[in-house]
Amino acid sequence: MVTPLEPLPGPTDPAAALIDLVRSSGWLLRVLAAVRDEQLPDAWVGAGALRDLVWGTRYGSGFAPERVRDVDVAFFDPHDLSRDNDARVTERLRRRLPDVPWEASNQAAVHLWYPAEFGGGPVEPLTSVDEALATWPETATTVAVRLSPADTVEINAPLGLDDLLAGIWRRNPQRITVERSLSRLERHQPHTRWPGVTVIRPQ
Repeated sequence: MVTPLEPLPGPTDPAAALIDLVRSSGWLLRVLAAVRDEQLPDAWVGAGALRDLVWGTRYGSGFAPERVRDVDVAFFDPHDLSRDNDARVTERLRRRLPDVPWEASNQAAVHLWYPAEFGGGPVEPLTSVDEALATWPETATTVAVRLSPADTVEINAPLGLDDLLAGIWRRNPQRITVERSLSRLERHQPHTRWPGVTVIRPQ
């Protein structure tokens, strides 16, 4: 689901609520502007950085950019599937904002390295960033945003916004195993970081 235009604000409009949160963070807006200005192919910022903003603001003690572990930039470049491409894009972003923990990943190349890094059998090549987002580990992190040339915040949420905005940690069964999901739960400690979050343990 991509929203190319910002909807009119409304208390029951989840897209408007997310856009308001994004616009409340000067740090995230600078991140989005840097990604846009690099003119990467179909590039979005999502996963942990966006979750940290929403959950820190709504369910924790506030959002602290310095606690963001990495800024995931998902782009789609079928013309260069090398890992060097990821490294080059990450370095380009680092030169723009050196204090940001960038981690750029070409979603067109995920099938080439995913099994070796995370285990399991072969995965099919992804055809778009939308398809890639739908496989990310938790439903609340299958959301990404970007800034248009007109400074409009665009949202890409193939599984919707409900779990992100409602503060629900839930395994996305599309690709991640129960074992790896439990490991992520132990590592991220969402109840400690965001006391108001509801954790649905994977099983």
